[in-house]
Amino acid sequence: MNRIVVYCGSSAGHDPVYMEQATRLGAALAQRNLTLVYGGAKVGLMGAVADGALNAGGKAIGVLPHFLQQKELAHTGLTELILVDTMHERKTKMNELCDGVIALPGGFGTMEELFEMLTWGQLGLHKKPVGLLNVNGFYDALMALSKTMSEKGFLTAENRDMLLCSNDISDLLLQMERYQPPARSKWISPAQS
Repeated sequence: MNRIVVYCGSSAGHDPVYMEQATRLGAALAQRNLTLVYGGAKVGLMGAVADGALNAGGKAIGVLPHFLQQKELAHTGLTELILVDTMHERKTKMNELCDGVIALPGGFGTMEELFEMLTWGQLGLHKKPVGLLNVNGFYDALMALSKTMSEKGFLTAENRDMLLCSNDISDLLLQMERYQPPARSKWISPAQS
């Protein structure tokens, strides 16, 4: 892995631990010579993860739609800022640039980005590791839901296990390094493979 996309909130959240962990994640990526790819904003966890990487001597590439730059949300100290026209172009570009994905806490936008990458992986469109940094149990309910999806027959255990999760940055990065994608995509039956 050379470049990691981090999806996260443009808000800071109510507990300072979210900002602290975002900053620590950015620094951890820099210390491992991994380039951060993220949404390009200077606010919330997005700004914290970028500052963490940059302050530790790392690289941070932001991908930001023009309309958000016009709202003065762009981080001005990035290694590179790529401007795109739409949110769809933003996600496509971020996918093209990355070798793996980490989701920090966030809202609907973070979930949408995370689930798209999981879906693409499930369909065999990429083989990248996708992980959750489970700060203070933020993603416990999502992990429980993915178990329910599997138990109720809507998600195979193999696809459920694509979603890596840890509350520890080093452990999560190690899981990502060791990640083995599913042997076949969702729509290939055992008889076809």
